[in-house]
Amino acid sequence: MALSFPPSGARRRRTDQRRSPIRRPAHTLVPSKSRLVVVWSVLMFGMALLTLNLLRIQIFQASMLQERAKGQQMISTNAAMPRRPIVDRTNNVLAIDRPVYTLFVHPSMFSKEKEAIAAALSPLVNQPAIELLQRFDTGETGVRIADLLTENAASSINRLQLDGMDLVEEQQRLYPQQDLFANVIGYVNQDRQGQAGVELSLEKLLQRPKGAMQLNRSGDGSIIPINLPEDFLKKDEQRLKLTVDSQLQRASHSILKQQLEAYSAKRGAVLVMDVQDGSLITMASEPSYDANKYYEASPESRKDWILSDLYEPGSTFKPVNVAIALESGAAQPTDMFYDEGAIKVGGWTIQNNDFESQGGRGNLSIADILKYSSNVGMVHLMHKLQAGLYYGWLERLGLDEETGIDLPAESAGQSKGYEQFTESPIEPATTAFGQGLSLTPLKLLQLHSTIANGGKLIVPHVVQGLYSPEGELQWQPPRPQPRQIFSPQTTRADAENDGGSGH
Repeated sequence: MALSFPPSGARRRRTDQRRSPIRRPAHTLVPSKSRLVVVWSVLMFGMALLTLNLLRIQIFQASMLQERAKGQQMISTNAAMPRRPIVDRTNNVLAIDRPVYTLFVHPSMFSKEKEAIAAALSPLVNQPAIELLQRFDTGETGVRIADLLTENAASSINRLQLDGMDLVEEQQRLYPQQDLFANVIGYVNQDRQGQAGVELSLEKLLQRPKGAMQLNRSGDGSIIPINLPEDFLKKDEQRLKLTVDSQLQRASHSILKQQLEAYSAKRGAVLVMDVQDGSLITMASEPSYDANKYYEASPESRKDWILSDLYEPGSTFKPVNVAIALESGAAQPTDMFYDEGAIKVGGWTIQNNDFESQGGRGNLSIADILKYSSNVGMVHLMHKLQAGLYYGWLERLGLDEETGIDLPAESAGQSKGYEQFTESPIEPATTAFGQGLSLTPLKLLQLHSTIANGGKLIVPHVVQGLYSPEGELQWQPPRPQPRQIFSPQTTRADAENDGGSGH
């Protein structure tokens, strides 16, 4: 077998090629110094911009951004609680809050036919289905359907499990006694603000607000239960107790209505007060109004005229004048006065109401003057008191002052000025039988109480205080001390004269 070999030169070239080292590229890319400077400058410029931006955010805009963050992370709320209940002296409820609901619908979210939804809602909101369909077509979202829905109605709507229903809870003031205490309790308007009675005079106490609160929330908007007020979960069940009695008030209203009808009178009132401390047990007036439907009553009906309207007291003021005459020493209980039936004072004729039929009655005791309601006898009695001194006693009784009752819109009485009273003889004469001056019915009651309680001028009131559910007194309004006007001896003598007269 023959072997062939390549030429020796070729074999050497291949061997040299295998053994030769790796060759370098002909040209290597080496960054130039200028290019490095450019890159370094860009990086430094970027870092400078970032530093300036950080400086702007952390220093110059820090307060603004912090406030914006707080606005996103925290919400402010004024968690107004239901108003406190009001009860009478025996804990009968006179006013209380109850939850009611407003129904909004969002037709764009309905998953059922509108006709089926209208048919289901109709009996619960007391509206025809066809009307509901018409209202559904008035908007895509937030259509107001019904107000003042009860808890039962709201629960029934929720049980339907309909998409697009939105029930918003509110509080509504309820007056279970309707018109019985409207003049005392008053009412609240649609903004839940007291407009009359103790609802107005004790507005801040009855509102029971929690005040403004700052609540934290997470990124998804849910409330984070941190930094809540200490009393956030504290239940407040205190109630405002009044001095009035529902049973006696109801009986007074019934009798009052009968008497108004019997005498064709426009209005009337019955007041019952504890003369020792001024607490009003009954404060009935007619006509009245249903506090639940205050908007249907006229402004005149809603006015508590027992406190606001002035009248000449007339003969009902005579016992007060007798007390003044006895206390001042101008007369004694055993004194006698001649009743001519008619006399002239300062050119004016004064006569008894029954002068035409009875004429003069001759000598009368103080008890007889009150018994027969003798105007002439009272003029003779009060003429024994010097006019300036008489005026001073009227001022001491506070005829031109309010009683100070804890109800709003009280009017002060009106009487003549000192000069007119002392310079004109007719003024003391007419004041002797209750004319020429004006008082509210409540002021007259306050004056009569001085005769019944031993001579003390007390302040009428309807508020006992704020009580816990266990009956413990939590708060009581401050009351001024009674003022001693007449001595107990004078009031006993006056009461005997008045009681003996049958008045």
